[in-house]
Amino acid sequence: MQWRSLVLGLLLLRLGLQALLALLPALAPGLCLRRRFPFPFPPPPAALGPSHWGSLLRRGGDGGAAAAAGDEYERRYSGAFPPQLRARLRDAARGMFVFGYDSYMRHAFPRDELDPLHCRGRGPDRHDPSNLNINDVLGNYSLTLIDALDTLAVMGNSSEFQKAVKLVIDTVSFDKDSTVQVFEATIRVLGSLLSAHIIITDTKQPFGDMTIKDYDNELLHMARDLAVRLLPAFENTKTGIPYPRVNLKKGVPPDSNNETCTAGAGSLLVEFGILSRLLGDSTFEWVARRAVKALWSLRSNNTGLLGNVVNIQTGHWVGKQSGLGAGSDSFYEYLLKSYILFGEKEDLEMFNDAYQNIQNHLRRGREACNEGEGDPPLYVNVNMFTGQLMNTWIDSLQAFFPGLQVLIGDVEDAICLHAFYYAIWKRYGALPERYNWQLQAPDVPFYPLRPELVESTYLLYQATKNPFYLHVGMDILQSLEKYTKAKCGYATLHHVVEKTKEDRMESFFLSETCKYLYLLFDEENPVHKSGNKYMFTTEGHIVSVDERFRNSLWQDILPGEEDSAEKIKPNELKAVNFSSNCNRVPDERRYLLPLKSNYMRQIDRMVGLI
Repeated sequence: MQWRSLVLGLLLLRLGLQALLALLPALAPGLCLRRRFPFPFPPPPAALGPSHWGSLLRRGGDGGAAAAAGDEYERRYSGAFPPQLRARLRDAARGMFVFGYDSYMRHAFPRDELDPLHCRGRGPDRHDPSNLNINDVLGNYSLTLIDALDTLAVMGNSSEFQKAVKLVIDTVSFDKDSTVQVFEATIRVLGSLLSAHIIITDTKQPFGDMTIKDYDNELLHMARDLAVRLLPAFENTKTGIPYPRVNLKKGVPPDSNNETCTAGAGSLLVEFGILSRLLGDSTFEWVARRAVKALWSLRSNNTGLLGNVVNIQTGHWVGKQSGLGAGSDSFYEYLLKSYILFGEKEDLEMFNDAYQNIQNHLRRGREACNEGEGDPPLYVNVNMFTGQLMNTWIDSLQAFFPGLQVLIGDVEDAICLHAFYYAIWKRYGALPERYNWQLQAPDVPFYPLRPELVESTYLLYQATKNPFYLHVGMDILQSLEKYTKAKCGYATLHHVVEKTKEDRMESFFLSETCKYLYLLFDEENPVHKSGNKYMFTTEGHIVSVDERFRNSLWQDILPGEEDSAEKIKPNELKAVNFSSNCNRVPDERRYLLPLKSNYMRQIDRMVGLI
């Protein structure tokens, strides 16, 4: 009896301890895991409590088997990606582009955009000049055709590329009474004209024969004509920061707004710089570079951050939000890409300072992406002067940032941020324009076919060669086909939950979204195999990185700055990284999950996916 009592007592003690251990995570869900976040993220799952970290972290290289809870992620995403499936997805991405492009040409050309629900064209809203959502972008210059030119080349369709270029040369004029946003006209139209011109005149012709018979630099001349029409925006401004809008025929409107966003004014340097260096005319790069320096000089003395809206006459910050999304995103992108393309050291120095300040004030979460305790890294919106949190939403444009981190070698941090946006995509089959991470719900629920998540997915795959990102691309492609395909093209989702559609297919769907999806699955594309170095503009236009863009012209009219603009040789393109985990992902992790299963589950729960 004593023996039986002892056994029974030990059994009851064991059951009691197990029950107590099971209750601990529920009693203290925030223990350790949340202490690095100064804002209220939803609690991480109880299964990821401190007592579970040891077993969950022992996988792969640290000598242990993966936890059973992580098997579903590994079964879905790990291992090789069948070449046949990859080829089918490449063809599906090409088919998506072809359907959208052909629908535009059949139903909308020569107007700017396609209305995919009613199968008709769309131009500027002449009846409502205040409709900036339309009029900022549409200038009555066959926008979608121009924006899609280099996608045709990247996909190897030489006959259609040549036909489209001739159509642009023969039918498009910028002598229009259209008031457009300087930023949108620059990245969508000017950038595409320059990209197509570079492709046509490339002596190597890596994409096939894209030459145009009797081509006399017409696209370059058109690019110059457009840029000259945008130049009045840089006049009569006390700071050098341009007006946000200009009429292509009349110049800056008399009632023009003196307020502009940081990205809109500070993301012109790549296109204007290419134009200047192709023409041998420093004017365009000079005004764009002056605007960047003016914005940079207005950053906070306390945090080093910039706001998102500034008065171009006074230099006063009207919008004090500092973030990585709308209003700020491409400013940081073009600091780095200008350096990559032109090799000007000051561009890299500005970017490195900006990146350090972003890490210091915008980044929340655990220090490392793939190890340690706490919530995953996330970049939030803060007050530029204090670094204090301003709101609890992030926007879909911020999904570009992992791709930018790839370009500077901060791959591990990019992996975590990308996983957060991918989890949101998995929940809705799209990215809402704004997502509230505290409420786990969209604040602004529409999705206009944006490319930023696809872009980062493509760049992360190029950096890691991890088939996980092919699975991500497949999910994105299938969602687009399922939820956005319309009678004549692909439509904006009006509401990502309800899956209702709006009658608009923005031009960047063809210039970026389809292009990045295609390149993700086309491993043999000349972009990857030709030996040439390429860079993509913020609109996804492809530009070769070569010596002809490294001959500075702008110092001629800014004397005394030669020392600060020290040239960087092509083989010295190395940015300063600030993450402690910025090394390239090891080859032995190629077929493992880029983010450990427990961390992926943590992110999925934080967005309400599970």
